[in-house]
Amino acid sequence: MSVIVPVYNPGPYIEDLIASLLRQSLPATEFEAIFVDDGSTDETPARLDALAAEHPHMRVIHQENSGWSGKPRNVGIEAARGEYVFFADNDDWLGDEALERLYNFAKKNDADIVIGKMAGKGRGVPRELFRRNYDRATLANAPLIDSLTPHKLFRKAFLDEHKLRFPEGRRRLEDHVFVTAAYFAARTISVLSDYVCYYHVRRDDNANAGFQRLEPKGYFANLAEALDIVEKNTEPGPLRDRLYRRWYRVEMIERLRGKRLLQMPEADREALFAEIRRLSSERFGPGVAAGLPPSQRVVGRLIQADRLKDLVHLAVWEEDIRALVRLDDMGWHDGALRLVVTGELRAGSSPVTFTHRDGRDLLTPPLPEDALAVIGEEDLDSTARLAQSKLDVLVRSRETSAEFLLPVTFTPCREPIDDSDGRFRLVLRGEARLDVTTVGGRAPLDDGIWDVVARISSCGWTKDTRVGSVRLPSVSDHCVPAVLGNPPRAVTPYWTDKGNLSVDVGQRTSHLADLVLAGDQPSLRKDSSGLALCLPLRAVVAQPVTDAAVRLVHEASGRSVDALAELAPAVSEGTGRSELRTWIGERLEPGRWAVQVRLVPAERGRFVGVPVSVTVPARGGSPAIEVLRRPDDGGAPPPAASARATEFARALRVGRRLARKVRHTVAGAVRRGSS
Repeated sequence: MSVIVPVYNPGPYIEDLIASLLRQSLPATEFEAIFVDDGSTDETPARLDALAAEHPHMRVIHQENSGWSGKPRNVGIEAARGEYVFFADNDDWLGDEALERLYNFAKKNDADIVIGKMAGKGRGVPRELFRRNYDRATLANAPLIDSLTPHKLFRKAFLDEHKLRFPEGRRRLEDHVFVTAAYFAARTISVLSDYVCYYHVRRDDNANAGFQRLEPKGYFANLAEALDIVEKNTEPGPLRDRLYRRWYRVEMIERLRGKRLLQMPEADREALFAEIRRLSSERFGPGVAAGLPPSQRVVGRLIQADRLKDLVHLAVWEEDIRALVRLDDMGWHDGALRLVVTGELRAGSSPVTFTHRDGRDLLTPPLPEDALAVIGEEDLDSTARLAQSKLDVLVRSRETSAEFLLPVTFTPCREPIDDSDGRFRLVLRGEARLDVTTVGGRAPLDDGIWDVVARISSCGWTKDTRVGSVRLPSVSDHCVPAVLGNPPRAVTPYWTDKGNLSVDVGQRTSHLADLVLAGDQPSLRKDSSGLALCLPLRAVVAQPVTDAAVRLVHEASGRSVDALAELAPAVSEGTGRSELRTWIGERLEPGRWAVQVRLVPAERGRFVGVPVSVTVPARGGSPAIEVLRRPDDGGAPPPAASARATEFARALRVGRRLARKVRHTVAGAVRRGSS
């Protein structure tokens, strides 16, 4: 296999790609990386030469600057020695198993093209295409047309047979022309959706080629080349209209909506509008717009009617449309975190509304009467699209932005607006299940912080929002950690500083310590064998863990004593709990001992402090156990606590905040752009 990378002045941004190539699970003897340096003027040429000298499967080709990525990619194709070629950009990176999985999937299906799942850090990527794997996808049975970037696996013999190469020179959308032609020529196209193969990254300096200023005439002349390929390979009718619709929707309609339109300088806005209006009237018949959802049909109708002023008015309203989702309940059931949510689309503080009239549900955008007269009810008709509205719940990696959809069931509900005649809002009520052992592409989620996100798609809007900041008060009672999987891992749902729900898999944060101790009184007894300690915990445990541990740390000397412990499921007042039981066989010296716990084997987690201390008297007598702070009472020390206990609790909280700050700072330095 050959990975082809066009390179031009990436600076430090190329390091993530290089590191990901060196981490590939596919043996280095089975692939090569070809970096085609397109006349870089920074330190990159020397960096690549040094890389190639150290790693024989890394190759570098230097050439004069060609102005764009088409020629470097073509040079890479000619030089490639692999059975398949994969195109990567110099500021993105690959999943560690990407090449191995893509190659195996290609061989399994004898595919000419394999599209691997993508994740976007600050960049948009296809979503619907990656809801499932496709062994054999076509332009008719899958949304392939949503993915027109070249970051895919292509059989090299297929490219040579059909003379498929990128348009060269300084131009835009060369990838659309190449990929569209490849789709029509391919015998078998496969889609690998259960592993994130490619990470698109928006650079901090916004210097990605796709973010450069758009010159309308040249841009849409290049776009017309892709339309020509569709026209050449299809007959007039539904398939051609559906394929054309992708460009009309993404490259035209969406550029004249909401924030994108409002942030555009007025002169650029007028030039873009004129060019979009010209091309859409020349190339797109009524069947293209007819298949759009109502919010986009409205924009299309205003374009046709030459009403830019009304588009700006509409954009002001659309800019404020967002998803509002309330978390109604959560809890662990059969090893999965069940989330019950209610959501809707809102424009500012008001719901997005529809009017039922003459058997149809009509969108009600706030436009002047003369604009609404131009639009007409056929464009506002939302009956079918409302029935197709969706509520998704997903987890998104804080580090990489990889996303995985959770199994969801939902019900759409029409709720009348009290003070209106026929107006109603659409409310979606659903339930999602987060099973960390299977959700990560039918495999366990990687260790890390995973943010919980809800996505509402309806009538041409798709809006994401974090889950948790709006929640019923009782929900927090069920925000407890769990120990799951084989080997077991600690999984800790917690509220962020903004009140959103995140899930810490594998103890990447200190939140386990905040949540783990239950309100029940720990027990301690001493006999000739040592101390028997039992800690009641809020953590839910799927099955006993026999290699958990307890550590006692002497506050005066710092000496620590470790003992293996058993973490066992328990029930308290009808609620799933657990107990950590251990036997400290060693005689403890007098003084106060802080208690730390590890709920999983040593290789899967670490000790965390709990607000419990054990005091061994200096002159004999029974050791005493004290709870310094209870999570159930909101962080306040119990009435009988001493001043020292209060100071301990305060220091514990401050220490955790400092630790979190240090970890976030280090993480930001290690990987630029993570949030």
